[in-house]
Amino acid sequence: MQTDSKTIYTPFVRAKDSVWEVMSDVLLALIPCAVISYFAYGEAPLFVMFVAVISAMVGEFIFAGIFLKKWNTLLDGSAIVTAILLAFTLAPFTPWYVVAFGSAMAVIFGKILWGGLGRNMFNPALVGREFMTVFFPLVMTSRTIWYNKDYVNFQDLNIFNFLGNGGFTEYMNSIFFKPSGAIGEYSVLLLVLGGLYLLLRRRISWHIPFGLLVTFFILLQIFAFKDIKFSLGGILLGTLFMATDMPSSASTKMGKLYYGAMIGLVAMLCLLNDVKYEYMSYSILLVNGFVIPINWVFKPKVWGENINLKERVGAGVLLTIGIVATTYALVYLHHFDLVRYLIFAYILIVIGRFSFSKQLH
Repeated sequence: MQTDSKTIYTPFVRAKDSVWEVMSDVLLALIPCAVISYFAYGEAPLFVMFVAVISAMVGEFIFAGIFLKKWNTLLDGSAIVTAILLAFTLAPFTPWYVVAFGSAMAVIFGKILWGGLGRNMFNPALVGREFMTVFFPLVMTSRTIWYNKDYVNFQDLNIFNFLGNGGFTEYMNSIFFKPSGAIGEYSVLLLVLGGLYLLLRRRISWHIPFGLLVTFFILLQIFAFKDIKFSLGGILLGTLFMATDMPSSASTKMGKLYYGAMIGLVAMLCLLNDVKYEYMSYSILLVNGFVIPINWVFKPKVWGENINLKERVGAGVLLTIGIVATTYALVYLHHFDLVRYLIFAYILIVIGRFSFSKQLH
């Protein structure tokens, strides 16, 4: 929707479907991955999800009521989706109090203080995760939260053995179940099926995943001589369920392709510069911050208006340079343990922005 040459609205739900129906589809797409986490580490990952959901719901009810004067926002289901997505990015043995803190911060600083559902600039689940990383750095980097042999249910689930012996069977078993990494990364196959379900239900479009994955894997081939280690499950979780968050992503088809491509580029630049664990979070949040100029560069032609192609191309080049430069600045801050100050600045800006908007009204 466009009212003038500079105003472009983010494409959150305007159709006949309610927000709850959209969120229900996302939850259905996530349930298989939640179930498979039980086969990996039993009740531990389910407990992480439970704590995240309870904390998000309590935070949503209290703070949406206080700050937005809305006491029924829990009914849209967005707090539950945010909590599950946050839990999917965490280690299976993350302490409950850290999970509760991150989940509450996700809904408060990732959504409510932006004005509520559909107005957030950044993906709320990833905002919550970065709060956890900054305020509980020792816990979030501890090896003990990633593995505990006493909780292991199955080391493998070889359900494709009926295909016979060989490399293809091993590959299929590995993409169906590999209990390593974050909670949401244990099954590449189920992540893909969940993404396909959302595509078929038209809850997401193909443009962002296509732009992201094609860019990332082309760059992976270009830099094949480098020993680049990444999680395919993590890439797919970020691609299908985080980058496609409607309020914080680009609006137009071409804008979405570019937006996805930039996330893939930033993720690869992070990996090439030895950002080992935060590369997907950084890439999505960073490009979230450029959505407004992306929407402007790729805004559709208005009837009766001529497009200055040279100006658009020039703006696109400058935009790409800006994204790359910001990526290297973020990498610098990461290596010198200064990202915490970005979060502190973010807190002040969001609170200040919310207070100012309240004064205007």
